[in-house]
Order: sequence, then structure tokens, then C-alpha cells
Amino acid sequence: MGRDKALLPWADGTLLDHALARLRLVCGAVMVACGAEPRYGGAGAPLVIDAMADAGPLGALVSALSHSATPLALLLAVDLPFATPELLAHLGATAGGADAVVPVTRDGPHPLCAVYRTTCLAPARRRLDAGEYRMTSFWPDVSVLTLPEEALTPFGEPGHLLANINTQKDYADAAAGGWR
Repeated sequence: MGRDKALLPWADGTLLDHALARLRLVCGAVMVACGAEPRYGGAGAPLVIDAMADAGPLGALVSALSHSATPLALLLAVDLPFATPELLAHLGATAGGADAVVPVTRDGPHPLCAVYRTTCLAPARRRLDAGEYRMTSFWPDVSVLTLPEEALTPFGEPGHLLANINTQKDYADAAAGGWR
């Protein structure tokens, strides 16, 4: 992308503002996983600094779960601007006894728009300590409920709901309303 996606203009603010607004509609408390250095101090939400630098999203998940005051944490990447509050609420409502609830589309699982129970903390931390940084690395150690596309369609077209912005072209298309 060449710049911080969280600060890209979106609607009346930034992609970060947009993500926080959607999360506030469905979560009692919202935090910002900001990486290894404090940034986004003006976001109006507590910052969670990664306990392990350069560990990617799995490091952010471990830090977020470490700071979670509730048994469930909803993870939403800022570059997923089309995930609706209704979809996000459904992920939490579907958790039941599962340790994680992850939507899956033809593009694969979407672990950055998912619910994780704090029971995922120890298994995820063990994987980090072993140098395994993939978001799915700890899944064999926990119960993961995957939601297939047909379970997502009541909230919109799954490929659109979970489309993420990775390139300048993606961003331009999404901002212009021409996304998928």
C-alpha cells in the first residue's frame, strides 16, 4: 500500500475511525491493537501494544486477548471496511462453546474478522513463542467454528463483506464504490 492503511480517508474519517464505529455498535469495550509502538492515540480507544514486535496479527491477537476484560474478543482489521455491524454481532452470537468463530469464503478463512475466546490466549502464545506467526497456527489446539458462505449471505454478499483493501487500486475501487 505504501502508507498506513488505518489512516486512509474513509467516509467522514479514516479506515480506523470506520472500524471503531462499527465495533462500538456491537462491543461494550473497544481497543486498538497498534503494533509494537504506540500510535493512533487520537482514536478515542485504549491502545494495546504488541507484547512481541514483528509478530504480525497473531501478536496483536495475543496482546488483545491479554487485555480483554470479557471472555470473547472480536478482531476486526481496519482494511475490511464492508464487514457490517450485523455480521460482527452474528459472529459473537454464534460463538456458543467454540474458542473461535471464523467466517470462510471461497478465498479461505478470514481470521482478521473473527471472534476469539480468551481460551485461545495460551495456545496462540505458545505458537508465537515457537516462532509460528500464522493466524491459523494455533487452530489445531482450540475449537474453531467456521461459518461458510451460506451462513454469511443474510448479511450481504460474502466476498464483498470480507473484501480487504491491500493495494492502491483496491482502495481506489472501494472508495469509489466500484468494489467487486
